[in-house]
Amino acid sequence: MSAMTYVKSLRLELSYAHFDSPLPLNRPIAIRSMITVQVATEEPVPPVAEFESWINQALSDSSKDLCVRVMDESEAEQLNLRFRQENHATNVLAFPAEEADWLGDIAICSQITSCEAKAAGKSLYEHYAHLVVHGVLHLQGYDHMTPQETSTMQAREIEVLASLGIANPYL
Repeated sequence: MSAMTYVKSLRLELSYAHFDSPLPLNRPIAIRSMITVQVATEEPVPPVAEFESWINQALSDSSKDLCVRVMDESEAEQLNLRFRQENHATNVLAFPAEEADWLGDIAICSQITSCEAKAAGKSLYEHYAHLVVHGVLHLQGYDHMTPQETSTMQAREIEVLASLGIANPYL
């Protein structure tokens, strides 16, 4: 069984079927170029157009659809418990799709993202960019379970972020 419920016709209808929880959207859903961005938080979040830019820069195959949902900590905790059996929220989760035309879903916790940015002395914008790129790379098969995988994934993250004018997040 797939981790998410997939939507087959994103461009034809505004749907929130990717995530199993109710959709308390505080801002409208935006669908652009097969990319869906859902903002379900009151926390500050960069503009949807920025998400699209970051995603497009990280994609190696732009013919596949994907969804990013920015959510509150309680929803992120529920997803992390359900799919990773960890009873706490995390900054970003990626759910690769099992369908040929769907890359997958990315879930970002707004509160953790904000706290991490502040603790690291980074701008919120740059940290969101990093987490979106990180999530997109996971959807494309990158991982960080071994030192070699970590090195490869971080090198690609640094390359993509540099192309966006964002400094190496690992320094």
